[in-house]
Order: sequence, then structure tokens, then C-alpha cells
Amino acid sequence: MATLAGRADLQRYSRHLLIPGVGLAGQEKLANARVLCVGAGGLGSPVIAYLAAAGVGRLGIVDDDAVDLTNLQRQVLYATADVGASKAQTAAERAHALNPQIAIDAYPVRLDAGNARDLIRAYDIVVDATDTFGARYLINDAAFLEGKPDVSGSIFRFDGQLSIFGASGGPCYRCLYPEPPPAHLVPTCADGGVLGTLAGIVGTWQASEVLKLILGVGETLAGRLMLVDAHDARVREVRIERDPACALCGEVRTIVEAGADAEEERPPSTIPGVAAAELDARLARGGVTLLDVREPHERVLGAPPGAVTIPARELEARLHELDSARTYVVACRVGRVSTWAAERLRDAGFGRVYHLDGGLLAYAAFAESFDAF
Repeated sequence: MATLAGRADLQRYSRHLLIPGVGLAGQEKLANARVLCVGAGGLGSPVIAYLAAAGVGRLGIVDDDAVDLTNLQRQVLYATADVGASKAQTAAERAHALNPQIAIDAYPVRLDAGNARDLIRAYDIVVDATDTFGARYLINDAAFLEGKPDVSGSIFRFDGQLSIFGASGGPCYRCLYPEPPPAHLVPTCADGGVLGTLAGIVGTWQASEVLKLILGVGETLAGRLMLVDAHDARVREVRIERDPACALCGEVRTIVEAGADAEEERPPSTIPGVAAAELDARLARGGVTLLDVREPHERVLGAPPGAVTIPARELEARLHELDSARTYVVACRVGRVSTWAAERLRDAGFGRVYHLDGGLLAYAAFAESFDAF
């Protein structure tokens, strides 16, 4: 067990030692903690930097990517001279320069079903700083199966989400989102962009949650989903409960190994789109129904007037509530899940189906009465 007896240790961490509830005992807890950060990009940069600075004794960094010029707008661990270099190895060098007293493991590999549990097993806490649904489900499953908390964050444009999954009997990621949408329908930062500072906000908050878990102080985000809106400077939260029917952590578990979701390659959708600027005119002409397929937590500020609301994950079970003779414009938050949902309607025999281009975020720019954030 590590101890902080040296004068240099006491000076380095002096501002922690002054905090009631941290002190010398808490700093030694940090020195003995092991944290794995999966992803060394926008979220991973502040996570790695702040955990290293805080004195977390062993950091693991998993990322198979190389630094790209487009990363530098938000991935603040890197400099222009690092373009082309391994993110995992460069991040480890930066963290070691920041705090040479800690141990750092660089894994310039892709986390997959074959290595996820072995990597996570060696650490106390895993931080999900990735940017794909496939990685989030894999990390969630492997962390739950290994009995480790998953400190999860995600960002897109001006919006961020974060929570802690699988901690102290709380809900897992699948309790919130039981199944991933098709990979080709999921927007990424490369598709729609992201505000650089949002990565710092959410990533730093993830690091804070990690420190609280290690120290055993405060109320963590377990059982709560925090929604960060950097556009309008709002922070909201939604309570999430453990789902008794969850395939991973529920009463009857059908997922017993990580990597249960196979991503399928599908051709581009042929569903026609409706421009956000034209939606109101389409609806005003009559005979057209807006179908909002966002999840309940995404509708925290309500739905557009007159919209029918059915979450995408419930759509197939509730098709009987819709009239196949009507025309539907299917809408989600950013316009990807709506394409998937519209395809399901078409496959079920609905002949006049469209999706809203750019989703309700795009529509909010033209409808002053509706706030999609």
C-alpha cells in the first residue's frame, strides 16, 4: 500500500490535504487506486490530465487511434507536433510529465470483445471516454461482468451526457438504452461537430466522479443521468432506475459475455427527408403527423405541439397505435434514429413515410416555440 511520507508528496498534494474528507488518508486512497480510461480523445484528455494531477496511483490508457489535426480543437493533451503519433502513448507521456510519481500503462490497441474484460479486470474503475455506441455497450457489459463501476460520458455539438453505471447495485447503460441503434444511423462528432470546451466540461466532471468514488465522498451520479447544454448554459438531470427486465443486470440475465451486439453493415437508407425549414408548412397543410421517436429523457422539455410520441425502442410493439393510411414525418434528436424508425414503418406497410432532416435540433432553429435542447 502506497504511503505519502515524503515532503515532495505533501507539497504536491497540499491543496487536497487541506480538504475535510480527503486529507492524508484520502490522498493515500488515490495513490492506491487503479483507473482505466478507454479513449484518449476529447473526453479522455481532461480525464487523464486531472486524474494524473490528483495522484491516482495507476492509470491505464486505451486508444488505438493516432492524433489527427482535427482533434486539436478539443483534445488538449496534444500539440501540433503530435499529429500522426499514437494517442495512448502520447497521452501517457503527457500524464507522466505532469506527475512522474504515478504509474501509467499505455495500451495502443482497440478495445474489443476479446480483451475488454481482461483489461478492465486489472483496474478498480473504468472511464468510458469513447465516441461510439458499440464501445459504450462493450465497456458497460465488461465493467458490469467484472464488478467495476463505469463512469460514462458522451458529447455531441453543444450537448453532453454523463452518469455512473453498474455501481452499488444501480442501473447499467442497458437499463437506459436496452439496445444500440444500427451503427450506420448513429451520429458522431465527425458527422455533426462538437464544441471543444464541452469535452473539457464533461471530461472534467467524469474525473471528479472518479475521485469521489475512490474517496467515498459526496453523492455520485449513479442512478442519475446528467444532461449538459453548453449552448444555453443549462444542466439538468434525469433519474434512472435499474430495469428488472434488463438483459445484462436484470432478474433474468441473457447477456453473460461482453460484446453481445454485432454491428451490421447496411446500405444507405432510401427514406425521403423533409427539411426542417419546411416542416411547419407540411404540417399546416394537414394530413401529416409528426412522429417523435426520442426516448423519454430526451423529451425532458416536451414535444412539438401535435406530435405523436413513441420511443424508437417501443415502436415495433406499438405500431397498432398508428394509422397506415396517414402520412408520417418521423423525427428524433439529430435525424439518424428517425431514419431507422421510418424504415421500420415502411417495412410494416406504411406507404407515406418521411424523416426529418437534421432532427428536432435543426427544427428548433426555425420554430421559436420549440426548444430541443
